[in-house]
Amino acid sequence: MTASSPSVVTLGETMALVRTTEIGSLRHANSLAFGIGGAESNVAIGLARLGVRTSWLGRVGDDSLGERVAREIRGDGVEVHAIVDPDAATGLMVKERPSAASTAVHYYRAASAGSRLRPEDLPDGWVEDAALLHITGITPLLSASARAVLHTAIDRARAAGTTVSFDINYRSALAAPEIAGPVLRELAERADIVFGGSEEFAILYPQASEENAAARLRDAGCATTVLKRGSEGASVFLDDSVVEAAGFSIDPVDTVGAGDAFVAGYLSALLDELDLDAVLRRANACGAMACLVPGDWEAAPTLRDLERFLDGDSDPVRR
Repeated sequence: MTASSPSVVTLGETMALVRTTEIGSLRHANSLAFGIGGAESNVAIGLARLGVRTSWLGRVGDDSLGERVAREIRGDGVEVHAIVDPDAATGLMVKERPSAASTAVHYYRAASAGSRLRPEDLPDGWVEDAALLHITGITPLLSASARAVLHTAIDRARAAGTTVSFDINYRSALAAPEIAGPVLRELAERADIVFGGSEEFAILYPQASEENAAARLRDAGCATTVLKRGSEGASVFLDDSVVEAAGFSIDPVDTVGAGDAFVAGYLSALLDELDLDAVLRRANACGAMACLVPGDWEAAPTLRDLERFLDGDSDPVRR
């Protein structure tokens, strides 16, 4: 790894995003907000804001939406490898809030540019020069070529000694559990760190308890399994112990992207060589803070934001 190399590299599809600005169905929405969203770029932006040199790679269409995707990610300090695909459009995500307590997400990504990732898109040395490769379970369910990219990246990471982080991040819109399970399990068993919720681990290993799923991953060679519990905190399963940490009590505005913020917090603290209690405290705080503002990544904190939150700064007016 050179001084100018990113510490973390990640790849996947980032889409243009349209969301309602008020509570209620899209059938009656009067105004919409425009942005971008993608699990891997959410993590990349979160890491960059926390001071980690990060690089994101993905395909976008030769269109205005693709230009926006690349510009937004680059604007937050992430090194961007946006491969322009002239034969496919940039995908689109639409979010609505049918009620104050619910969010619905609709995807228009079939045959999108982002789904057409292929192994030859990976630059020479890109994986090898990084300290950590982060991937998710969304990408392998987009297409056979996208799945091949992840296995190629893992092969190169293992050969170079680059740590592999995998967030299960199961999307039911992409594949049924019985289809997704074997695909995601194969990737998880090749990773060094695996993140997921209780239901996601059950997709990897049906009928297995959380502890048993962690043990099976450990037997496959995965050193660390991280169970995300949302507002209840998180648990980390190690070789011979379980470390637990409580979450933070907040009034959530938008929970989409909270898991990605958690991962960014965890990985940044890991790279900062903090002890595990501090790693989980940062991860849980980042996940909670992501829920305080509408959007997938907009509320991802900087280190200063994080410090204020953890110090309990409740004054709504900053003077």
